[in-house]
Amino acid sequence: MEAFLELGREGEPVEEEFAAELQSLATRLEEIEAESLLSGEHDSANAIVTLNAGAGGTEAQDWAQMLQRMYLRWAERKGFKREISDSVYGEEAGIKSATIMLKGENAYGLMRSEVGVHRLVRISPFDSNARRHTSFASVYVYPEIDDQIEIDIRTEDLRVDTFRASGAGGQHVNMTDSAVRITHLPTNTVVQCQNERSQHKNRATAMTMLRARLYALELAKKRSEADRIEASKLNIDFGSQIRNYVLAPYRLVKDLRTSVEIGNVDRVLDGDLDKLMHAYLVYQRTRNLTGTGTS
Repeated sequence: MEAFLELGREGEPVEEEFAAELQSLATRLEEIEAESLLSGEHDSANAIVTLNAGAGGTEAQDWAQMLQRMYLRWAERKGFKREISDSVYGEEAGIKSATIMLKGENAYGLMRSEVGVHRLVRISPFDSNARRHTSFASVYVYPEIDDQIEIDIRTEDLRVDTFRASGAGGQHVNMTDSAVRITHLPTNTVVQCQNERSQHKNRATAMTMLRARLYALELAKKRSEADRIEASKLNIDFGSQIRNYVLAPYRLVKDLRTSVEIGNVDRVLDGDLDKLMHAYLVYQRTRNLTGTGTS
């Protein structure tokens, strides 16, 4: 940048190069600041993300799938490995629920900013009268726990069911019972995986997910945060959202916690979430320092 300034003083046309370098520096500074804010015990861990469509049938299911694509595109931008470990498809379009595993440095710490209810307002592509519809979907995130963490999972506490994996529209992925569903009976925690053809691989992935879920429950108990966690799982409807995505009658994304607004909705839905995530990390740190919130 100093070199560009010197060239500029000599009359060279370097405005565009200087502006690009300045933007690059600003972006890098935001990344460094975000990294410095990720001080939670498991912020550096991989993330297990669950999506659930709210009430509203096809509309909400389509919105849940849009969110799934948004997070997959964000992970791709970050260079994270991403894997859809389970999906329950809607009858007409979209997904009723899905579980995504994002693997990369600080995946969990960054994705924590997305926990809550997301609200979409748009002209429905499924409404022949082109009316405006409001849809909701929820996002929850858990850290993937290292095998070195001791979680006592007894075989007798598990019920393992197998079934045939299927894709959109009921099309069979294979003709054997390779999909696995594991229920932890003491806590009634259910996980399932059907992305692999091998039942063994699906079972291993499901056990990883179960370990993460049970560890999250233990953390809640030890830190007396069970009430806070349950309070965050609000009804997937009006009044409980953390972020609005408006496509009609105007275009705007607004985070209701940080008040950050972004007019380029398409860019956000294509995975450009860094500004929203960074603002949440700053917001959370401020609340922690002032004693008005918990980590």
